[in-house]
Amino acid sequence: MKITSRYELDNLREVYDEAVKREPVRILVCAGTGCQASGSLKVWEKMCELAKDMKISVEFAPEFAHPHVHKSGCLGFCEQGPLVRIEPLGVLYTKVKPEDCEEIFDVTVKRGEIVNRLLYKNKITGEECFNQDEIPFYKGQTRVVLRTCGKIDPESIEEAIAAGEYQALAKALFSMSSDEVIKTVLASKLRGRGGGGFTAGKKWQQVASQPEKIRYVVCNGDEGDPGAFMDCSIMEGDPHRMIEGMIIAAYAVGAQEGYIYVRAEYPLAVKRLSNAIRQAEELGLIGENILGSGFSFRLNINRGAGAFVCGEGSALTASIEGKRGMPRVKPPRTVEQGLFGKPTVLNNVETYANVPEIILRGSDWYKSIGTTDSPGTKTFALTGAVRNTGLVEVPFGITPREIIFNIGGGIRDDKKFKAVQIGGPSGGCLTESQLDEPLDFDSVKKLGVIVGSGGLVVMDESTCMVEVARFFMEFTHRESCGKCVPCREGTLRMLEILERIVAGKGKMDDIENLKTLADLIINTALCGLGKSAPLPVVSTLNSFLDEYIEHIENKKCPAHVCKNLKQYVIKPEKCRSCSKCARGCPVQAIEGKPKVPYKINQSKCIKCGACVEACPFKAISGE
Repeated sequence: MKITSRYELDNLREVYDEAVKREPVRILVCAGTGCQASGSLKVWEKMCELAKDMKISVEFAPEFAHPHVHKSGCLGFCEQGPLVRIEPLGVLYTKVKPEDCEEIFDVTVKRGEIVNRLLYKNKITGEECFNQDEIPFYKGQTRVVLRTCGKIDPESIEEAIAAGEYQALAKALFSMSSDEVIKTVLASKLRGRGGGGFTAGKKWQQVASQPEKIRYVVCNGDEGDPGAFMDCSIMEGDPHRMIEGMIIAAYAVGAQEGYIYVRAEYPLAVKRLSNAIRQAEELGLIGENILGSGFSFRLNINRGAGAFVCGEGSALTASIEGKRGMPRVKPPRTVEQGLFGKPTVLNNVETYANVPEIILRGSDWYKSIGTTDSPGTKTFALTGAVRNTGLVEVPFGITPREIIFNIGGGIRDDKKFKAVQIGGPSGGCLTESQLDEPLDFDSVKKLGVIVGSGGLVVMDESTCMVEVARFFMEFTHRESCGKCVPCREGTLRMLEILERIVAGKGKMDDIENLKTLADLIINTALCGLGKSAPLPVVSTLNSFLDEYIEHIENKKCPAHVCKNLKQYVIKPEKCRSCSKCARGCPVQAIEGKPKVPYKINQSKCIKCGACVEACPFKAISGE
């Protein structure tokens, strides 16, 4: 059945919404990648088995109601998965196992009571949280892009329409001219969420003004930063929202074809996007003469091979064209000559997902969230040494301290905060003294870092910042396309220096050489990814210079992380002269005799740590 008018879409929304409301008990099992990895599909299967042909009498629903089990998108609280949400009670259960399902049915689904042991417990206060909105992780969030993630079945266009999706598209097609759509997005000051922060409306305006009439709309779903999963969760949890934003963009700039570029490592996102496109085509929301408006649009999916450089616009479009993904010299820019040499709107997943709400609620509403120059919200993947890891959406202007200590629950194991890496391999580190600075595009630039696509990796006192710099430099060097010398050779030279330092072979002039190379790459690399490659090194040099000096001059790693700088020592007061450590040493570096504490010959020790594992008295430690 194809919808041929806005009126039919409105009627269909009422029908689908009523169908959802007729479900007296909705059991939503998180089926995002994170929860699936924790076993949520087995929970879903068990729930389906229990619900099959079961009619139950419940206090909060009509007598003899049938419970409905659904998969949902990512709820964000990955640390506590698998997650199960029961509606209309609004209860959220955490770390659910298949063996918990019968108890959930007997206690909650049948009687409307709570299984307390499955509730989230505040790790600081010990308080049990019955409702999702009571959990501190969710309390500090403002969900716009993730509004329906975890609340609808991402594989059901019926539930998406019931939740109000495609209403913004209908408004744009029938109540606004293409120019009015662009002006609304421009007035909202929506900035690209892929890292650059360029104003989306300006990009659309530039494409619409090109004399060439064949134009394209492209979505960057590549998301190559280590530990980042913001775009992945949106594509998996609510693919129709992003697709709707792309169609609106296409209408605004006069494009009739679009491409979603998704990394192949996101198979679930690809599956759900493909399903969403097929469903939208069947209903006439993608294809010829959408809703009888006269506007036509086709949408394709391209899978990337995982090259980090394909997150850069010109490399991405080259990859879609079947060429090797490599950046090109600009100008001309993508808005002038992008995909197949035609004017192209290129935004990332989160940017497009903001568009429907802006069209529906207006630019003034959007600007009421966030800061003056960075309005709206931003999704972040909160990972590392923080108690509550997961996906969060917060208004721009929030401080890193609020995210880490309020939403994130503070540092795991009560350790001391050391730094937070923001912006992935293209970003840098913020320290304790910078935690109360506002988090927005312009404020963080003054601190020498970038928001990037939205990764936040929290590090505690046990983290070696020199090793962090080496890790990110290894990543960016490995992912360099090799087209320009500064990036190809410069990152290699920087990596070699960092590897020497963590191996205990560094020299003091290495610090100046790192700064010189970083400056050279930043100012001469061909693309934005190359220019930002040295930022993790620059930020750690600025904030943790003393750690570099300790590695170089004293040959010590203050965090006891760098293997070659560890010194294994036997504590005489704990040693029982049992000789197990000496027998386990592969190079005979441990010497001793009965009734006398053993000693390690540091000139022979290869830092393998076998002695630590062999000692039953915990008398050996690596310092």
